[in-house]
Amino acid sequence: MTKRDYYEILGVSRNASLDEIKKAYRQLALKYHPDRNPGNKEAEERFKEAAEAYEVLGDSDKRRNYDQFGHEGLRGTNFREFHDINDIFSSFGDIFGGGFGGSIFDEVFGGRTQQRRSRGSHQGMPGSDLRVTLKLTLEEIAAGVEKKIKVKRQKKCDVCNGSGAKSSSGKATCPQCGGSGELRQVSRSMFGQFVNISTCPTCEGEGRIIKDPCGTCQGEGRVQGESTIKVNVPAGVSSGNYIPLHGQGNAGRRGGPSGDLLVVIEEEPHSHFTRNGDDIIYDLLISFPTATLGDDVEIPTLMGKAKLTIEPGTPAGRMLRMRERGIPHLNSYGRGDQLVRINIWVPSRLSAKEKQLLRDLASAEHINPTEEDQRMNGKSLFGKIKDVFS
Repeated sequence: MTKRDYYEILGVSRNASLDEIKKAYRQLALKYHPDRNPGNKEAEERFKEAAEAYEVLGDSDKRRNYDQFGHEGLRGTNFREFHDINDIFSSFGDIFGGGFGGSIFDEVFGGRTQQRRSRGSHQGMPGSDLRVTLKLTLEEIAAGVEKKIKVKRQKKCDVCNGSGAKSSSGKATCPQCGGSGELRQVSRSMFGQFVNISTCPTCEGEGRIIKDPCGTCQGEGRVQGESTIKVNVPAGVSSGNYIPLHGQGNAGRRGGPSGDLLVVIEEEPHSHFTRNGDDIIYDLLISFPTATLGDDVEIPTLMGKAKLTIEPGTPAGRMLRMRERGIPHLNSYGRGDQLVRINIWVPSRLSAKEKQLLRDLASAEHINPTEEDQRMNGKSLFGKIKDVFS
């Protein structure tokens, strides 16, 4: 039997785009779908014929061979002739909106497509997720820490082992859905039959009902309780990061899987340090003599006390960097730095002797800024302002 031209079958021109070919095949597949044409052998053949045409024209290599040599050009290629409707569904279900379970065939047709749906799993509803906030100091964030937290949550009932039934015979198949967990309503129109599937309200999709409920949990399979849970926090976390603990949320209803526990990190304010990414900033207050003459000072770090050298002539606002004294990089090697910002202490209470010493010092040659110093300081300040607004 001579095969028809594939372009003619799909009703497209020979220079049609792939999108046009897909659209044409989709329309024909919906038109000749066997569930829309029950018992119609001609429609089934048209359905297979359209799939065969799309098998060739939807593939660039096969289409090139077909354009050059016709049907003979397909000999020796990986070419499938469809003899079974299910082969077509499994091969081209994706162009109808995803995997077969979520394709347009599921929305429009019953029949074979709906037979592929799994029946009720007889497992209860999953539990909900929980969210808790865990406050950490910068020291804990820098080192990593293990914390124990108490969580109020729904736990599996120990009496019925989460089943919700008083005994092993306390459950029965749902009489409304017959154990499928679904209710189907079929309607017919001039376009074919339409199947509306909804969750069974009697068993809530479980497929089984409780005849003899557990007295402790009243058939829920879970009770309210409190748990102590260990949380391992890696070094380098930040506020807003969260740690998911799978299966540590509320227990599922009647044996359903437990939800997750999301532990959200909140960084507590520090008395000395301000965090900037993985760097930390420390404001150091020094006296005018120290800034002028230089000195070694002791300052706090996240790992304890450390000495820092103040070079002679260090101005206010200068940042001194202490490498590898900051926060470890999360899930990476190395750590940030500690930045020490210099501030000059200006005393507000002085004795008469101290005031006189300062007056005498004020008349010294190199104490007061010159015009050149003022000019250079202005340029430096302008550069800092540009950095801020750039």
